[in-house]
Amino acid sequence: MAAFKQFNSEDIIISPLEVNKSFTFTGGDALTGSNVGIARYLGKKADFLDNRELTGPSSSLGDFREYQVGIYNSIKHLYYSNYLSGSEGNTSNVITASFNPDGTITPSTSASQAYQPSFYNFDQTNLNPYKYFPTGSGDTIGVLSIPKNLFGDYIQPNSLRITTISGSYKDDGEGRLKRTNPTLNNETFVGNVIYQHGIIILTGGSRLEYIGEADPYGEGDYGDALYGGRTINSNDILEFVTGSNVTCSFSSSFGLYETQYKCTIEESEFNFTLNPSIVSSSRNGSIHNFATSSFFDPYITTVGMYDEDKNLLAVGKLAKSLPTSRTTDTTILINIDRQ
Repeated sequence: MAAFKQFNSEDIIISPLEVNKSFTFTGGDALTGSNVGIARYLGKKADFLDNRELTGPSSSLGDFREYQVGIYNSIKHLYYSNYLSGSEGNTSNVITASFNPDGTITPSTSASQAYQPSFYNFDQTNLNPYKYFPTGSGDTIGVLSIPKNLFGDYIQPNSLRITTISGSYKDDGEGRLKRTNPTLNNETFVGNVIYQHGIIILTGGSRLEYIGEADPYGEGDYGDALYGGRTINSNDILEFVTGSNVTCSFSSSFGLYETQYKCTIEESEFNFTLNPSIVSSSRNGSIHNFATSSFFDPYITTVGMYDEDKNLLAVGKLAKSLPTSRTTDTTILINIDRQ
């Protein structure tokens, strides 16, 4: 048995809700665990006809290996197309042109001019993104890919921490990957984080570790001492990609929509019980005497949600029985979270 009440539009409120969850994985095996699936890839600048080396994990979850050349070219195209010839990770200079009715271009093209279209590179900041990308033959990059079932809608900015034998890395909240040098106690930009894709990129190459955002000592390296920082080399990138002594932690962000239904029982409604036990079998189906007195009030224990065809969709149980009132309205709030 049930008593139905129609919701009106003012009885329904839909509110966005963002939830976060922190993750920490220690060791290379933990990254590729059956319920994790974090993959690390090495990208390499080479000719695909001459280099078909594979990179990435192969486990009981499946073969996630890819061509090193393919990783390099995919990352370059998706995230660095506008920055390849720019200085210090800034956008490249784009030459604009006017196309004349007679088919000529003003200014006229020459060997020194390059007309570059603008690509969408999933920029994470309005500041200098420091999107340096190595383009020399044999240059390598490191990529760490977190699956969507872990990072949700995006990685929470300022939550990423990666530690390897050769260094520790973190994001700065603006999509820029920083490396911490414990010897010099400084930080520098060495890559990028694409929060909404769960992609962490260590570009390395000839990128120097600056003290802050400027290099007061030039580019000199003197023995083991570091003046102005040190070059992130291929060994650092290889350790980032294949090292077993690695720790990765981050927070996910996932958006939900909370729908609140306000069910108002007016003072004149639902003042009699629908419980079938109210009927006495010994009195030929008559109602028990105690239920016919003026002071008898039923209690609400369950709320059901029905569609237009009166199909039961959801059931909510109250923490304790709620008595109805003959003098005031009673309001029950029902919250349902959905994606």
